[in-house]
Amino acid sequence: MIEFTNQEKKSLIAINAEKILHATEQSRSLINNNIGYADGVGAVWALKKKGFNNSIKIPGCELWLDIVGRYYKSRSFYLVGSTEEVILQTVKKLRSEFPGIHLAGFRNGYIKTEDEKNTLLFDIVTKKPDVVFVAMGSPKQELLMQEMQQKHKAIYQGLGGSFDVFIGNVKRAPHWWVKNNLEWAYRLIKQPSRIKRQIQLLLFIFNLLLGKY
Repeated sequence: MIEFTNQEKKSLIAINAEKILHATEQSRSLINNNIGYADGVGAVWALKKKGFNNSIKIPGCELWLDIVGRYYKSRSFYLVGSTEEVILQTVKKLRSEFPGIHLAGFRNGYIKTEDEKNTLLFDIVTKKPDVVFVAMGSPKQELLMQEMQQKHKAIYQGLGGSFDVFIGNVKRAPHWWVKNNLEWAYRLIKQPSRIKRQIQLLLFIFNLLLGKY
């Protein structure tokens, strides 16, 4: 998958139950013109129901580090997203864990004006990174990656909150929960405020059983 993405120079877009449930023409177009991957168990269930029985879950918070691990000795990277504090900690940890990594640039995800966005796009075009990670949440990160792709061809991946996971601000579920596709339940136990989002998963499952996907 990583090699295919490298050849195609497209965006990697995570797909989960919530995104499928609230899909729009715009979001479908973004996925169809790029490379979608099942970041959640709901997306895996939907694929298997369509006959893709070998489908597996690929957590985005692991995939981006696999890409870094494969290419950090030979490619350049650019990071966009999260708060200033988090992006600085992310850069520090990347440099520690991947000695010699070439970070062409980085900035936080709070792009408030058109001028700030244009400055970022200009920097991307000027520095020509091979890989760009954008951690701003959907659909904001996907729309920004689309604009970047139009200016500069590279591997792009939307990361949501993966920088926070990487530096330890957000703890992932223990292995057993992940292995048994219960990471969503673990996160709900740890963050009861996520109940509204998890209701979306139940609605998705109901629609899936009705054959709407």
